[in-house]
Amino acid sequence: MSEESAGRPGLGPGPGPGPGPGPRPGPGPGSEPGPLCPEHSQALNWFCCSERRPVCAACAGLGGRCQGHRIRRAEERAEELRNKIVDQCERLQLQSASISKYVAEVLPGKKQRTVSTASAARELVIQRLSLVRSLCETEEQRLLERVHGEEERAHQSILTQQVHWAEALQKLDTIRTSLVDMLTSTDDLQLIKEQEIFERSEEAEGILDPQESKKLNFNEKCARSLLLTQLWATAVFGSLSGTEDVRIDEKTVSPFLQLSDDQRTLTFNAKKSKSCVDGPERFDHWPNALSTTSFQAGLHTWTVNVQNSCAYKVGVALSQLPRKGSGSDSRLGHNAFSWVFSRYDQEFCFSHDGQHEPLGLLRCPAQLGVLLDLQAQELLFYEPASGTVLHTHHASFQGPLFPVFAVADQTISIVH
Repeated sequence: MSEESAGRPGLGPGPGPGPGPGPRPGPGPGSEPGPLCPEHSQALNWFCCSERRPVCAACAGLGGRCQGHRIRRAEERAEELRNKIVDQCERLQLQSASISKYVAEVLPGKKQRTVSTASAARELVIQRLSLVRSLCETEEQRLLERVHGEEERAHQSILTQQVHWAEALQKLDTIRTSLVDMLTSTDDLQLIKEQEIFERSEEAEGILDPQESKKLNFNEKCARSLLLTQLWATAVFGSLSGTEDVRIDEKTVSPFLQLSDDQRTLTFNAKKSKSCVDGPERFDHWPNALSTTSFQAGLHTWTVNVQNSCAYKVGVALSQLPRKGSGSDSRLGHNAFSWVFSRYDQEFCFSHDGQHEPLGLLRCPAQLGVLLDLQAQELLFYEPASGTVLHTHHASFQGPLFPVFAVADQTISIVH
């Protein structure tokens, strides 16, 4: 006979629905009787583990509603719960002690360390920014001195030329006066014998015409600095990055590209789309696309997510860029109308008008920032993640410039 069945009412060796051998526990002297079973009007001295409720002996016995369920004595279940409550109280006491210790000992230390760490962080920020300011001031002084020196050099060259050509003009005037005097005061016989005419002519021919010289122009490269460009690009991208709402013009998208609904993602497809309607603005061979907006003045930045593509081009182009055919005229970077940063596999370069300048990048950028400063006539490519300037190009841009894109592997997306 199992232990459970031995304790089940009506299953013990004694007759009747009693709870097996031994006296049934009843209420103590002076205690009021507990609640009764609403069905059998008997004391609820048992606990049905299946239904999770107290039951009477009749419910738990043969023919009762809890027959076959796991039945325990009510006082055993109550004792078990008392023990659990005691255990829980002990755990809560230990938890309270731990929290009290944490509040009394750990948090004050944390607070003190926070104060000292914050103070050290402030000192570090002040120290580093002070160093940056000092470096900027030194670089500013150096560049201003270079600009001043270049200005003085150009002025001196111009002054030298002014003196030289003033002397040449005076000399030419003297020769001309002499020749005019000879012409008006010399008779024919003397004139044909006069050797001075040839000498004067040779002397005049020895004075050359002015020629264009770079030495007479201010060299703007004197104001360029890798450090200044790096700091400037970081500042610009930090304040302006993502402000340009650059979207791709669907009318220009190559039939080898698929444009997303938000007009910011281009996906390459090796098969030419048959549903793409041709038009004068659409590139029909190279996988190119232009943006909907162009820039004529000011400072502009936009960022392109290129991490999924191993073959792409990003840059700017003039509206005169041809759209048709497989020749170099419509291929980005192979004509005079486009300036692009390009990647093919692990090779990177800057391309314009068929000239390709290799770029020795140590890693493949996940994002490519483009900065266009039309006042300075400068195009800059930048990696936002590392703050690295990848390439800068100065040119005399003639006309509005459109952001331009090409992709021949996977996808690229304009970040907004």
